[in-house]
Amino acid sequence: MKWLAVSEESRRDLGGHTRFGGVCIQERALISLSFGGAIGLMFLMLGCALPIYNKYWPLFVLFFYILSPIPYCIARRLVDDTDAMSNACKELAIFLTTGIVVSAFGLPIVFARAHLIEWGACALVLTGNTVIFATILGFFLVFGSNDDFSWQQW
Repeated sequence: MKWLAVSEESRRDLGGHTRFGGVCIQERALISLSFGGAIGLMFLMLGCALPIYNKYWPLFVLFFYILSPIPYCIARRLVDDTDAMSNACKELAIFLTTGIVVSAFGLPIVFARAHLIEWGACALVLTGNTVIFATILGFFLVFGSNDDFSWQQW
């Protein structure tokens, strides 16, 4: 059971960040999120570049990946988060973000029904969409608080 024992040297608190084994917890989260983003983009590229599909129409969902966090980031900049009540600006941002995400899932289906892409490519793109949007959500859950490292610093 020597491998279960964690020494005090390998677990220490540095500036509010908990370190475990020399790697910060937020660094592990960032590495995991980048891995998730790479896997999602791999599914998107497979849906485009495999020789049996060979159509690049699904790459238009990249615009949705870029646009999806923008309304929420703008709302977080404009809204004071001290009140516990919901406000119209944040609700509008969530509504617009939901519309962008639903559009990203709908576009490959429309392409497949219009016979611009194959249904197998549509399935790969939808899988990539799920992974990418889960990665974006994970980023805001991990780094969205007002800690030392925050999206608001960027």
